[in-house]
Amino acid sequence: MIDRKEFAAEAAPVQTRFAFQAHVLVDGPVVIGPSAHGFRRIVPVTGGEVTGPRLQGRVIPGGADWQFVRPDGVLQIEAKYTLQAADGVSIMVTNRGLRHGSPEIIDKLSRGEAVDPALYYFRTCAEFEAPLDSAHAWLNRALFVGVARRTATAAIVRFHELL
Repeated sequence: MIDRKEFAAEAAPVQTRFAFQAHVLVDGPVVIGPSAHGFRRIVPVTGGEVTGPRLQGRVIPGGADWQFVRPDGVLQIEAKYTLQAADGVSIMVTNRGLRHGSPEIIDKLSRGEAVDPALYYFRTCAEFEAPLDSAHAWLNRALFVGVARRTATAAIVRFHELL
C-alpha cells in the first residue's frame, strides 16, 4: 500500500516551459448535426503561422478539427493538421481538448465576436510527430498542454511542454 505522505513528499511538482504558439487559420464549420456523441461539426484548417522560442514555421493548409458539442454543452475537439518548420521539416499535430463557458460567451464566440479568453475555458493536450532524424525530434518525447483562444478566423494555441 502506498504511504500518501511519502508519495506527496517525493512527487515532483508539475512544471511547464513555453515552446511556441500556433496561429491556426480556420474556415467555417461543416455541420454534420446531431450524432451519437453530440452535435458534430468539422472545422477545416486553412493555414497559419508558428512562432516561439523553440519552433517557428507555418501551418500547412489541410487537416481539420473534428468537434462535437456534448449534451452538457462542452465542445470536445480533436484537431489533426501539419506544421512545417522554418527548415522545411513537416511535423504532424494531434491536439485534443475542451472548450466551455457560459451560454452568453459561447454564443458570442459562435458569432465571431471578440471575447476575453479569461471568460471561457479552452485547453488542449497535444502530441507531435516529427522525423526522428530532424532537429525537431524533441517534440516526439514530450507532452504539451495548449492554452487556447478563439477568434472569428483562427484558433490561437500557446503550447507549453510538460517537463
